[in-house]
Amino acid sequence: EPSVPGQRFITAGVVHLLHQLDIPTETLIRRVAQYDHFTEHNDPHAQHDFGAFEFHGHQLFWKLDCYDQDYGFGSDDPTDLSRTRRVLTIMLAEEW
Repeated sequence: EPSVPGQRFITAGVVHLLHQLDIPTETLIRRVAQYDHFTEHNDPHAQHDFGAFEFHGHQLFWKLDCYDQDYGFGSDDPTDLSRTRRVLTIMLAEEW
């Protein structure tokens, strides 16, 4: 159960890959949760809202977006968890 309010989406390509490799979704989720390869080059604003990594020979991206409580607009204050809902999307690089 996530500690931050929000949703997660895994694209059809990633679902297919996980099925082909017989890997549980939670294995991938843990990999994203442990991601810490942020540098000035790939995260120049230190927002930690995007990552790229290799997963069983495939390039994957993850992206974190911050919305208001109704998921209709961007959050006015992404640091305020009482007013913000986050959406994590995990995709194959070619799905970008």
